Amino acid sequence: MSWTWCFRSSSSEVILDRVISQGRRVVCQLNARHFFAANCPLRRAHAPQYNSIPAKAASSDGAVGAQPSVIQILRERGLVQDTANEGLEATAAETSLALYCGFDPTADSLHLGHLLSILVLKWFQRSGHKPIALLGGATGRVGDPSGRSLERPVLSVEEIESNVRAIQGTLQSLLRDTGSEGNGKAQHPATVLNNLEWFGGMGMLAFLRDIGKFARVNVMLSRESVKQRLSRDEGISFTEFTYQLLQGFDFVHLCRHHGVRLQIGGSDQMGNILTGLELARKLGDEGGQQPLPPCYGLVFPLLTTSDGTKMGKSASGAIWLSPDKLSPFKFYQYLVTSVPDADVIRFLKMLTFLPLGDIEALQASMGTPDYSPNTAQRLLASEVTRFVHGEEGLQQALNATQALAPGGSTQLDAAALEAIAQDAPTAKLSRQEVVGKPLADVMVAAGLQPSKAASRRMIKGGGVRINNEKVSDEAQTLEGDDLIDDRMLLLAAGKKNKMLVHVT
Repeated sequence: MSWTWCFRSSSSEVILDRVISQGRRVVCQLNARHFFAANCPLRRAHAPQYNSIPAKAASSDGAVGAQPSVIQILRERGLVQDTANEGLEATAAETSLALYCGFDPTADSLHLGHLLSILVLKWFQRSGHKPIALLGGATGRVGDPSGRSLERPVLSVEEIESNVRAIQGTLQSLLRDTGSEGNGKAQHPATVLNNLEWFGGMGMLAFLRDIGKFARVNVMLSRESVKQRLSRDEGISFTEFTYQLLQGFDFVHLCRHHGVRLQIGGSDQMGNILTGLELARKLGDEGGQQPLPPCYGLVFPLLTTSDGTKMGKSASGAIWLSPDKLSPFKFYQYLVTSVPDADVIRFLKMLTFLPLGDIEALQASMGTPDYSPNTAQRLLASEVTRFVHGEEGLQQALNATQALAPGGSTQLDAAALEAIAQDAPTAKLSRQEVVGKPLADVMVAAGLQPSKAASRRMIKGGGVRINNEKVSDEAQTLEGDDLIDDRMLLLAAGKKNKMLVHVT
């Protein structure tokens, strides 16, 4: 197979020619509004065939095709930092595993840092395994010390319950059963559980007798998260110190009642995962009479740039997955502007389902003179935004990006304007100040031009747009039909000077 990339640097369009030895050619078009033509394999980035490692569907007896293992897929994409207990890869290749990852409700939305956990669960799901997302309705009341220098603020029970509901909706959406994903593999629907179900009725005495009895303090003290906190003046509270036992028992309970044999998490979770494996080995089944089946752990790298900066936060705060806390436009823009060239290929492997061959071809093109800057970043942003916010959210982000671009001419709608409402200069005018009034007057009232004369000169020179439509008539008046959704108006004077007018 050979690849030829041709970039049109004079426009936003990029043509990708994929030339296959048999003579087939696939042409994909990228542009700033819409990445990849609808009939291109890359366009269906979250429903492609995984050509290099086609995982098998689960059979009626629970077996997954003997090869290749989903672990191999994850390794090739940089999503395996370490594993616990030997035999995971062989087991995953032979059996449909139930696995889980925990999400503590510390906020009312997950953020970009959680996305790797969701994507790894999704890779297992796509390969015929059974994913469980565990909400920490109980552990969230304690707080995980892993990766933290200070104890987390204590949230009220009401806040935690509200956060659980919000996060549950996100997880159910992102881990929804999407059938065969276009590759013929049967998928198990994801299950979302809450560990308050088994900890809610457990008293202190039961905890000490049934769990604490099997924990060795010297081992607990050796965990990296504990050692780091003990090295500081603030130390660690008993509450946080026992967190690893709660998370460890989650593993035991899920193994006993849901057949879970694998826990996944970020690299900072390895200590907690090891605690779970140790408890599973010591406690055995519900009656303590029979051992549990072999269990495993897998951790992936934290999402950081090559200089060690943790991804997922901007100057204005966390990069939330919920559109109620961060618009798809801002989510998209963060990925376009915050990922350096040195990291974008690695992130494409980790954060998308694009075939590795396509990513490697893009990497090769980045060293050519005709490569258009930020093409890889726009692809990354497009794919991740589509996965998190769906096709509609991606289109909102692309439309808003074009609307705010210098000289943008995108057809606008209310959703696009709402997406840029917090990112463009805004003005509030009454309906009486807009409808039936000369455009030059409205431009002054909105603060877009200093005087009516300046407004008329700008209009005459062709530098004024109403909702991205060029205006040349100095006597132009605004009518009700000019308002988008009967309440908004985007005015532009020149390529960069734009004003979003809210009409009340």
